[in-house]
Amino acid sequence: MSAKLKTAVLGATGYSGFELTRLLLRHPRLEKPVLLSRQSDPDANSNLADAYPTLSGNGSYPLKPFSWPSLTQQGVELLFLATPHEASRSLVPQAIAQGLRVIDLSGAWRLKQAHNRAVYKFEDADAVTAAELTDKAVYGLPELCSDQIPDAALVANPGCYATSVILALAPLIKAGVVDRERGIISDSKSGVSGAGKEANARTHFVSVADNLSAYSVFGHRHVGEMLEQLKLAADELIFTPHLLPIPRGILSTIYAHLSREMKPAEIESIYRDFYAGRQWVRVFATPKLPQIQFSLHTNYCDLGFCLAEDGRRLVLVSCVDNLLKGAAGQAVQNMNLMYGWNEEEGLQ
Repeated sequence: MSAKLKTAVLGATGYSGFELTRLLLRHPRLEKPVLLSRQSDPDANSNLADAYPTLSGNGSYPLKPFSWPSLTQQGVELLFLATPHEASRSLVPQAIAQGLRVIDLSGAWRLKQAHNRAVYKFEDADAVTAAELTDKAVYGLPELCSDQIPDAALVANPGCYATSVILALAPLIKAGVVDRERGIISDSKSGVSGAGKEANARTHFVSVADNLSAYSVFGHRHVGEMLEQLKLAADELIFTPHLLPIPRGILSTIYAHLSREMKPAEIESIYRDFYAGRQWVRVFATPKLPQIQFSLHTNYCDLGFCLAEDGRRLVLVSCVDNLLKGAAGQAVQNMNLMYGWNEEEGLQ
């Protein structure tokens, strides 16, 4: 039996980082992951089970101080970054220089076009190296980019909203049946964990409970991913995110006009052909529609649709668990592709 892969996670105390750690711990092809903390992390030098008691009684999960020599000494080959965007932007060039492969869960390396990337306001210490890595980074959406991921040194894990919207629209746009001149609207709603572990005025219980609110209208960071991956112009898509009073899960309701009259069976066939053999996309037969509860705690993206009687107006519904298919589960799916394993390993 070949040696098991040694991985490390920087940022294991966050919601996505913890979900990732949980998945890596049970993956059959991995050694126990090295869990790392930055010196500025208030949880540095502690045990992950202190922050997440569900791990208690199953061994020790120490958070070790982060350093490049330590990673080399421990034989780490693959580094997962569950870190803020700015931290990932700084750390990735150093990781690549150390000979590591990287899966980055932040938005630091997802965007190729400078005008889309400007929303992050990055200030790169080495602009030349950053530009080279931006060009080489592979967008980690396996259903669209599986031919590029196996050879990648840097995989940029997609955003959660972007995953739900791109997977819903990609088959129709590739088939050329969307009337793009009439525009596409995505009304998307996410549980509070999508905003990260650090609370703010918008995500406190008293603000979220018994409430539904829109935010980042015409300014959400994931829009650039949708435009680039779907090859849409900015005026062809309106995306509005909302905060749901639930812990996790995303539901995107997407409205599109078709370029010609179609039948439901034809729409369904486009989706089933596009995602044939893709383990983690489930296409619902119309008129059944996905719900958040169906995909929670799974790596599935659930897709469904309803077509108006005129055969030209289409409503799509896409659901994912924002912490799994929208983050940690997709990161493991990308790792499986990078090392030539089945995409479902460690995710069943």
